[in-house]
Amino acid sequence: MIEARNLSKYYGSRCAVDNISFKVNEGEIIGFLGPNGAGKTTTIRVLTCFHPATSGTASVAGHDVLRESLAVRAQVGYLPESVPLYHEMRVREYLRFRGKLHGLSRPEREQAIARVTERCWLGDVISRPIGQLSKGYRQRVGLADALLHNPPVLILDEPTIGLDPTQIRATRALIRELAQDHTVMLSSHILPEVEATCQRIIIISEGRLVASGTPEELRARITGESKLIVELRGPQEEVTAGLRGLEGVSHVEAERHDGWTRVTLSTRTDLREAIYGLSTKEGWPIRELRRDIATLEDFFVKIVAGAR
Repeated sequence: MIEARNLSKYYGSRCAVDNISFKVNEGEIIGFLGPNGAGKTTTIRVLTCFHPATSGTASVAGHDVLRESLAVRAQVGYLPESVPLYHEMRVREYLRFRGKLHGLSRPEREQAIARVTERCWLGDVISRPIGQLSKGYRQRVGLADALLHNPPVLILDEPTIGLDPTQIRATRALIRELAQDHTVMLSSHILPEVEATCQRIIIISEGRLVASGTPEELRARITGESKLIVELRGPQEEVTAGLRGLEGVSHVEAERHDGWTRVTLSTRTDLREAIYGLSTKEGWPIRELRRDIATLEDFFVKIVAGAR
């Protein structure tokens, strides 16, 4: 549904996007990540026909973004980070105006407005001027606009910015629901949100594509060693020595508190079963045994730092 091939964009002599290529398949939810200035917004603007690429090609729903820009715009619902709205218009009035621009007939407009009003939780403000709405509600109006013409492709730039925690959860659920009928490309700085929502992730840094894959694949590429944390009731020296003797352990840190020995192990393998077996053999009660799995944010930092 979305394909970029050797895409580059220069502003004068400055390279904002440097020869990137990627594909987004139908029905996928893709997370598009990168630090500030990485080229995310520039790439999105090329895909949504806001400006042309310097070199390379891109297509959306089978239409070339340069030669068939009007066809592309008809296939895309775009929510920018800063939603451009007419503050003097009421919400319903604005959505009717946008429906006309999308070429919807009067019955189609009214049906679409009813649909997006329910999906984007706008029922309480549908008759209010946009200028009187909070930032969160304005973000919802922008999302409703993106969904109005029921496009096959949605490109969402920071869709949960300005929303409260309950609304963020509801928006995540909505995005997953939308993937049943739409292909979704989601750009966000909230990495736990991307990890909870997206099936695949594309990371760019300084205009270059540096990683692509599922969250699990990216973690497998980067993690190497993981940490195991265990609390045992036993002599610290004996516990530490016993755990250090397990195959695959590279580092052990131990501390004593209220009769319990808390140990952090560095290892490339999951030794929880072996630790349980050792504790049973030695008669050391276990209060805690868990694997400390790093977040996507940890790996994102490593990927970006390694690309520089």
